[in-house]
Amino acid sequence: MITLYHHPFSRAAGTVWALEELGEPYKLEWVDIQKGGQKTPEFLAMNPMGKLPTLKDGDVVVTENAAICLYLADRYAIGRLAPRLDDPKRATYLRWSLFAPSVIEPGSLAKLSKWEFKPGQAGWGDHESMIRAMESALEGRDYILGSEFSMADVIFGGTLNYMLRFNMIEPRPLFTAYSERLRQRPAFQRTDARNAAVMKEHGLG
Repeated sequence: MITLYHHPFSRAAGTVWALEELGEPYKLEWVDIQKGGQKTPEFLAMNPMGKLPTLKDGDVVVTENAAICLYLADRYAIGRLAPRLDDPKRATYLRWSLFAPSVIEPGSLAKLSKWEFKPGQAGWGDHESMIRAMESALEGRDYILGSEFSMADVIFGGTLNYMLRFNMIEPRPLFTAYSERLRQRPAFQRTDARNAAVMKEHGLG
């Protein structure tokens, strides 16, 4: 059984989407992050960062949302949610999957927080270049790989959805149309329902 250590107010809320797209049995293990449940010795033995998401698959422990998504797709959905190792599309798949945590997240935070830095010395460069790159990933395509949905869309699209929801990125038409396509997916809607059920169960507003 796959176990996702979860709290609906953490990044693990988005990892549920990967599991719903996967279609394998899984369970959510409640971690009360508001009471420091992610900082207990038992949890830190799994993830020394003391953060969610953390996933266990048998004896395997995986942390970091993008790593979890890529692991799950390779292990359980190769050829369906992940291009095979010899498929040229795998380069594009990996490129934009890793662009999300490496560039979009820190690049957006840098702009919002008004960090002072030299773009040439930061892995995410300048904000406008980042936006143009994001648009290039989507221009003329329904999904990252074209007409084919993949786990790259869970990672890249999940990040973009979050940024749009909290006004952390400009809602350009290309972004909002892509986001709406993703939100229409049954697995995405099941994810919202699953997180809402956890919130209700634990009395979270």
